[in-house]
Amino acid sequence: MDKARVLELLATKAGANKRDLARLLGLKGSDRIVLKRILKELEADGTIEGRQKQGFIKRGELPDVGIVEITGVDEDGEMLARPLAWDSNEEPPTIYVQPPKDGSAPGPGDRLLARLERHGESYEAHVIRRLEQEIQTKLIGVLRDSPSTGWRLVPINKKERTEYALDKSDLGGAKHNELVAAEPQPGRIAGFSRVKVIERIGSMDSPRTISLIAIHDHGITTEFPTAVIEDAKAAQPIDPRGRTDLRAIPLVTIDPPDARDHDDAVWAGLDDDERNPGGHIVLVAIADVAHYVTTGSALDKEALKRGNSAYFPDRVVPMLPEELSADLCSLKEDVDRPCLVARMVFDRHGHKKSHTFLRAVMRSAARLTYAQAQAAFDGNPHEGMTATVKKTLADVWAAYQSLNIARAKRDPLDLDLPERRVILGADGKVASIAYRERLESMKLIEEFMVLANVAAAEALEKARTPLIYRVHDTPSKEKLFAFSDFLRTLNITFTKGQVMQPSAFNRILGQAKGTPNEAVMNDVVLRSQAQAIYDPANIGHFGLNLAKYAHFTSPIRRYADLIVHRALIRAFELGEGGLTEREMTTLAGTAEHITITERRAMAAERDSTDRYVAAFMEDRIGQSFDARVTGVTRFGLFVRLADSGAEGLIPIRSLGADYFHHDEKRQALIGQRTHVSYGMGAPLAVKLLEAAPLTGGLRFALADGSGDAPVRSGKPPAGKPGKRPNKDRFRGKKR
Repeated sequence: MDKARVLELLATKAGANKRDLARLLGLKGSDRIVLKRILKELEADGTIEGRQKQGFIKRGELPDVGIVEITGVDEDGEMLARPLAWDSNEEPPTIYVQPPKDGSAPGPGDRLLARLERHGESYEAHVIRRLEQEIQTKLIGVLRDSPSTGWRLVPINKKERTEYALDKSDLGGAKHNELVAAEPQPGRIAGFSRVKVIERIGSMDSPRTISLIAIHDHGITTEFPTAVIEDAKAAQPIDPRGRTDLRAIPLVTIDPPDARDHDDAVWAGLDDDERNPGGHIVLVAIADVAHYVTTGSALDKEALKRGNSAYFPDRVVPMLPEELSADLCSLKEDVDRPCLVARMVFDRHGHKKSHTFLRAVMRSAARLTYAQAQAAFDGNPHEGMTATVKKTLADVWAAYQSLNIARAKRDPLDLDLPERRVILGADGKVASIAYRERLESMKLIEEFMVLANVAAAEALEKARTPLIYRVHDTPSKEKLFAFSDFLRTLNITFTKGQVMQPSAFNRILGQAKGTPNEAVMNDVVLRSQAQAIYDPANIGHFGLNLAKYAHFTSPIRRYADLIVHRALIRAFELGEGGLTEREMTTLAGTAEHITITERRAMAAERDSTDRYVAAFMEDRIGQSFDARVTGVTRFGLFVRLADSGAEGLIPIRSLGADYFHHDEKRQALIGQRTHVSYGMGAPLAVKLLEAAPLTGGLRFALADGSGDAPVRSGKPPAGKPGKRPNKDRFRGKKR
């Protein structure tokens, strides 16, 4: 039994649950555990979806029976619907609803339990019964008032295909162009489902509302309960007694200039052990959040609920209140702070010889930015930097050089994925969008954090203490087949049956470096990867090419790290606040929950950036740009602009009068008559037709004049670009 066999069964038995699959596969005893693991990995990978009461289905397909919502009618008067549960990167398939036998005609917003039959790329829905509207779903949208239509709620969700109507009595004081939360109400207005405002969020005239859209759309909690705030305000500075005193060691923090918290500090020095000539000692000190956030407390329950912090261009939604995240737990310069320290010894070739963990008190010698650290590494330290800090940076740099020797031999996946940076002006509006500079100082901190994370996992595994690992599975066969097919179009060979290692992908990336295909190759390699998850069972980390890996370095912003801290405190008897017996029995559920909250935060951050970019591009409608194709679907081309990294869709109808066929193997749209081909990585001159800050969508056409005329609208771009492929596969902020 393997993943391929499970997928083969689901292709013919959509909606089968674990029990069905075990029976069909003839599994008993421990084999059922293997099946559970395979299903979990396929879900995390995004290959299948597990739906309550519907069993498992392959990603991108619908079950035999499901819930659909009426979205409207097409040009021919056919009733259209969308699946209520859909989590693919692509747009859901078209669903044509057959009229119910009782003759009653459902309207937009109605939900139906229906039997779904596939016909090519679309589905036909046969109504089983209409679902009652007691299912109360909170809707987030923008109010619009028009003399011709009255009050309407325009949903911010790209998947919503209909507007909702409001009576004046249901506005709750909200005004035109205001972002609100609403709930369904009985009855209809002019054929539209009726809703009522239950919360006023902010005016769309304020730039700060852009982040609020994503925050509310993804259900991210912004306010802390009173008990949590009270606990945070009652927290006091630590008593250093009983801790290893590291205040004389000049540890330094190195972060982005806009960092809102400082949870790690580093130091390095030569090892004076004559048995380790040329070796280094490296200290990675991490904020001791476990001292303040104790198991079962109000702070702990809220931190677990949130799972992680979420970062937006104009704000942060922290996992912990600011009294802790930005003060008592933050490793501020020249202030005593509690910490957990990974003390690691490396030989001159960067191989780790030993590690120990300490519960200590430290005092940061300097708060440095990446640029300041890089300047010092380059021999140009900024004015005012003390000799002590210069010495620390010189030693840290020397240690990094030896660590790079071991890293090169390990050969982790080496993707070059530039990140967009949205820079806001004093008025809160987007001043510019650019790619973040990639400095060697960033790579240094990342490597130090990776090695500390490895040490934590190894130490806990050796101590036989349960923990939550950060795991990243090998790419699925299906993704490798698709990757191989694409490479074949570029005359690059890739053996699908080989034992997969990151080095195989690095070889391909190396061949593409410096060619027109360099950027797209990084995208294609990324999409061939599984998504990293949290799990108490270890399968290793493919991308980093590590057998054992756990998150230890960011407990201020990730609950996973707090669990690892508690596990270390318990395993090595480092005082109070260790992992409890109850926590150990619930690690699987905790891991699943924080994987979900991490995905939620990443999606919200991505959507917020998209909306800021759309707002920035709104004044550039009608302009032309250089772009490259970054995605090919049956409904059009995703393109990325060369200067800003802004991404949007060219709908297939904008490519000309020809009929274009989607060739999945070549990842291209090919004209049936002209044989014109638009494939991954193809350079294009494009013209911006539409920018929708409300949904974050951008719509382009070819700059040669084909396509629609430019329009300016707050509504989702025509063609429904949907979600872009997820770029956040296994990398963290800087860990």
